Amino acid sequence: SRVAGGAVAQALLAVHGIRVRAFATEIGGLAAEWTEDDLDGAEDRPYGAASAAVVPFWDELVSATRAQGDTLGGVVTVEALGVPAGLGEPVFHKLDAVLAQALMSVGAVKGVEIGDGFAAARSRGSFNNDAYRPAGAGSTPGNPATNHCGGILGGISTGQPLVMTVAIKPIPSIAKEQQSVNAEGSPVSLRVGGRHDICAIPRVNPVLEAMAALTVADALLLQRRMG
Repeated sequence: SRVAGGAVAQALLAVHGIRVRAFATEIGGLAAEWTEDDLDGAEDRPYGAASAAVVPFWDELVSATRAQGDTLGGVVTVEALGVPAGLGEPVFHKLDAVLAQALMSVGAVKGVEIGDGFAAARSRGSFNNDAYRPAGAGSTPGNPATNHCGGILGGISTGQPLVMTVAIKPIPSIAKEQQSVNAEGSPVSLRVGGRHDICAIPRVNPVLEAMAALTVADALLLQRRMG
């Protein structure tokens, strides 16, 4: 239902030149390296990987983890391109807040960063601030040279791409023996049988993409109504 609704939202956003995409950037602590050109083919790659070069390494990691009866977590980046400036509200419905809520509502998601996220906490204002460029600097006047804020300042879109990094936990259904307790509180051992995915990626990618698209579409419609 999320993906179906997201498809409708994507169609609406496309009319306004907005595109939402999601791609895997890390599995089991093994991060991909990519360029903007690499991302055009991400949707068609295994795992929805940000680059083709990392796929064989992830294959090897997944195979080894499967043999151990274990599972893996990962990281997915979600971007919204072509978002106009001015979406969102400065207090109760900050655009970053509603995006985080939507993404955190997806199963297995344990963290969401906007822009530099936690890296901003280790930065300085002189670096983290997105400096605006004057007219004639190769961009639209007022367009920042960097995007540490992930396209949102004060809860409102800046006109830069929205960038969200989403942490996905390992699937808890593992073939390894685990310790737990029964209904009476007595210790028991359990082992999950059957077929289970090793990682929620790439199944989670289109779900995250859909939730971001729905949220941006809501913000766009609200702006148009208020205007």
